[in-house]
Amino acid sequence: MDYEVRDFQHDVIDASAQLPVVVDFWAAWCAPCKMLGPILEQLAASAQGRWKLATVDVDAQPALAQQYQVRGIPAVKLFIDGRLVDEFSGAMPQGALVQWLDSRIPTPARRQLAEARDHLAHGRREQARALLQAALIAEPELRDARGLLALALVLDDPEQALILAAGIREDADSFAAADAARVIAGLLTTDPAGLPPGPAQGDYQLALHALREGDIDVALGHFLDAIVSERAYLDDGARKACVALFELLGTEHPQLRDWRRRLQRALH
Repeated sequence: MDYEVRDFQHDVIDASAQLPVVVDFWAAWCAPCKMLGPILEQLAASAQGRWKLATVDVDAQPALAQQYQVRGIPAVKLFIDGRLVDEFSGAMPQGALVQWLDSRIPTPARRQLAEARDHLAHGRREQARALLQAALIAEPELRDARGLLALALVLDDPEQALILAAGIREDADSFAAADAARVIAGLLTTDPAGLPPGPAQGDYQLALHALREGDIDVALGHFLDAIVSERAYLDDGARKACVALFELLGTEHPQLRDWRRRLQRALH
């Protein structure tokens, strides 16, 4: 198969917007290149569309070698989304090369995870849910997908959200999402009629009813009222509920900053 680059902008820069491109700068007289090149071609053939290989003969295209500061060959450079994201020079054993590729090129499931994270940040839970479910089918051990999925589906299935959130530790990137899912699931499975008496009881009950209806804004308003009425009610439960619901709204939600200001006013 011919991997040689003819138009770098088209074959590498533009192509890397669709999938990562590994560029091998080489020359016919270079002995290490003759070792590395076949390994790269073998790995590219078995990559199943995860990434593509492109090669540049530095003798035939010296301007490209100069533009990308190739000082020794073989030089391997990884392009993702039009940008040079990593590189190395010199020959590399196949095992080490596989590790290098695996650590730098996201799998399709990890790309879905990144896309789902963006959807959640903007409050698009349904889109995130579909992507995360697909990612977990492909990579069931993808822990952060479990934590994010717990948050994405908690309003519809709090019991399943608790199962997904279980075991997500504080060092995980998805811990905040999983922790919020646990709090919200607890709220959804709390019987409003069974709440203990107190100044905040009525507001807390209204908040729980609104949350069950999926009306997050109304629920937040009542939780804020509960904080003002009785901050310590249910072990600071209303404040914890607000923090969890902020996570559910998404970090890019247009009203999040206002809700946070209102929480600070309620607390002080």
